[in-house]
Amino acid sequence: MTVTLKALLDAANAEVPRISGAEAIALSKQPNVMIVDVRDAAEVKASGKAKGATAVARGFIEFKADPEAPSFDPAFARDKTIIVHCAAGARAALAGKTLRDMGYKDVRNLGRFQDWLDAGGEIEPV
Repeated sequence: MTVTLKALLDAANAEVPRISGAEAIALSKQPNVMIVDVRDAAEVKASGKAKGATAVARGFIEFKADPEAPSFDPAFARDKTIIVHCAAGARAALAGKTLRDMGYKDVRNLGRFQDWLDAGGEIEPV
């Protein structure tokens, strides 16, 4: 059976709740919350990233989030609330679904980095 991008995005959006920039900012101030920027390195370098965010390009999320992987990033923990975002929301949705499939229970999709900026979120250079 062939799966389309639309079907993958529909499944991801059905499973990973979308949140606003204001909600993401409020959540980011709570303990045990991690923001993950899944844009490519060049995108992050050009614009900076949300203050405190971990930048992991979409193609590497499985390698950083799996405790069994040699490249595991210990900042990832399955008991954290994970907020993912990218440039337009699609990569974040797919990354969020992947994290859910990997056992991360509380994953939220901020969608666009611009939503963070529009809500007054702080940024830091990379």
